[in-house]
Amino acid sequence: MTALRRLLLVNGPNLNLLGTREPGIYGSATLADVERIVADAAAAAGFDLRAIQSNHEGVLIDAIHAAREDCAGIVINPGGLTHTSVSLRDALTGVGLPFAEVHISDVHAREEFRHFSYLHDVAAVRVIGRGVDGYADAVRELAALV
Repeated sequence: MTALRRLLLVNGPNLNLLGTREPGIYGSATLADVERIVADAAAAAGFDLRAIQSNHEGVLIDAIHAAREDCAGIVINPGGLTHTSVSLRDALTGVGLPFAEVHISDVHAREEFRHFSYLHDVAAVRVIGRGVDGYADAVRELAALV
């Protein structure tokens, strides 16, 4: 596939614990399950996929920067960085790629601090509270834009 037919999947801090972390909130699907769901949805839309998960903000930012060279868009679940990271926002806006912000749980029905997102006003797509299937929804919506 050509470089511009690739999406970057970014999963932030603690998402490596999916499947065991608070299953009442996040369900039983693992990060590997999420990556498979996204890869399948991307392939169905004609896209290749590169995936990264890190608990380190700088690693995520470096991956986002690199995406400007060979990706058409980004699907990101920033985890807790959603509510704290101006740097992540700046990286996403700086590369100029459309991106989808994904949250497994309904962050608006949770603690007050989770109601705010540094990405909400710059994301091309937002998918919130649809479980891990929301990732596939995000891919389809993003693919329609790119």
